Amino acid sequence: MEEASRSVAFYTLGCKLNYSETSTLGRLVEERGYRKTNFQQGADIYIINTCSVTDNADKKCRKVVREALKYSPSAYVCIVGCYAQLKPKEIAEIPGVDAVLGAAEKFRLLDLLDGFQKKSEPQVFASEVTEARRFNSAYSLHDRTRTFLKVQDGCNYHCTFCTIPLARGKSRSDTVESVVNQAREIAQTGVKEIVLTGVNIGDYGIIDGKRTNRFIDLVQELDQVEGINRFRISSIEPNLLSNEVIEFVAQSQRFVPHFHIPLQSGANKILRQMRRRYLRELYADRVQKIKTLMPHCAIGVDVIVGFPGETEEDFLETYHFLNSLPISYLHVFTYSERANTPAAEMDAVVPMKTRQQRSKMLRTLSEKKRRKFYQENLEQTATVLYEEDVEDGQMHGFTENYVRVSTPYDPLLINELQSVQLGEINELGTVTVAPVSALVL
Repeated sequence: MEEASRSVAFYTLGCKLNYSETSTLGRLVEERGYRKTNFQQGADIYIINTCSVTDNADKKCRKVVREALKYSPSAYVCIVGCYAQLKPKEIAEIPGVDAVLGAAEKFRLLDLLDGFQKKSEPQVFASEVTEARRFNSAYSLHDRTRTFLKVQDGCNYHCTFCTIPLARGKSRSDTVESVVNQAREIAQTGVKEIVLTGVNIGDYGIIDGKRTNRFIDLVQELDQVEGINRFRISSIEPNLLSNEVIEFVAQSQRFVPHFHIPLQSGANKILRQMRRRYLRELYADRVQKIKTLMPHCAIGVDVIVGFPGETEEDFLETYHFLNSLPISYLHVFTYSERANTPAAEMDAVVPMKTRQQRSKMLRTLSEKKRRKFYQENLEQTATVLYEEDVEDGQMHGFTENYVRVSTPYDPLLINELQSVQLGEINELGTVTVAPVSALVL
């Protein structure tokens, strides 16, 4: 079959970084003459980008493969991503899988897979993660209103619960020049907001094993890029979120007042067992610094509950610590054991029922924090970037500081920035808006 007549569908599990890479793989296959199509339309080829951080990576991968084959029983199925690097042989045994590519191989799939021709046995290309030394640029496009731009990959930290260094290799970055050029390319497509993404973006600047730049250097250069109205920093470690970065964002016209800062635990005992590189006192200092300079800034927090050895006292210490901080929302993760991590071998395992109860408590706290943050922003004037996110006649978007707003659907507003006054919190937990003017920026 001619390549031009063969269709390819993608499915992405996991993080923003995975989305940026899937989108780039999509552009690569289109450049070779393949047609991108929707998952449900029965593609000739399915490429599934997997994650190892979320629960049940195996179950999720198997389910997506089954769904793909339901729509196209004779399709060629290729698995890439973090789970593919960690368990390539296991994935190759899933019925219907034709190829598995690890971290060092996924961007070479067009060269490695011989035109996606089925073989008698699944093909596995997964070298040791130490071979994943090259930085592969990536950004998402046309998938969402915002673009996820990959600036860094891999991680040199070895937290006891995490498989990312095993799945993605050592920390490595794109050059400042390359990132700036990609931002300019993205600007030409009409995108208004870029989210900077990576595994550990605060560690940006390592090229070929040597530090050549710092994250602040990249931020300062991107701030000069014309045509992009907003830059948003994704998750950044508290020990790498310097005063310099916070102060720069506070005065920037393009970098928005929104930080997502992983905490994982509010108990220093647990932070030490996790091998995190900070204690709660530093975390509180970072939040205080941000709120002093940007009182309206959104602060999101990652937290893990049920880590081995977490007692009820440890959990309550985390709960009360989070409750005391002027944060905006939580991403709550229920700890789950990961093969080949030190935490999986630790004693004092927390029962799953207890983990789930603690997760529920923190998710309730998150909703209270979000509502309080939204209330603090009511009656303020803000700029909303509307997305193609329509539900029951209402369209949604986000302010600079990540307040989710809703307004009656108007196709002219999609991917547009509009100055609005924030009204009230509705029953869905979003904020209604009253336009200050009809002027679309």
